[in-house]
Amino acid sequence: MTVPTGCSVFPKELQRPSRRWAERRFPNIRYWNEPGKGGHFAAFEQPALFVDEVRSFFRLVR
Repeated sequence: MTVPTGCSVFPKELQRPSRRWAERRFPNIRYWNEPGKGGHFAAFEQPALFVDEVRSFFRLVR
């Protein structure tokens, strides 16, 4: 079973995976974005942006 995956790679994340690496690890990436703000604790640092990212992914898979 391949589960749909959504990736938001924030610019100040401790480890920023490349899309190529992520596609090998998660073969069904449906959403990929690299927002301009945020880091490892994006939900605390940029809550509105984080919610937008989650909603954007779920719009694609519902």
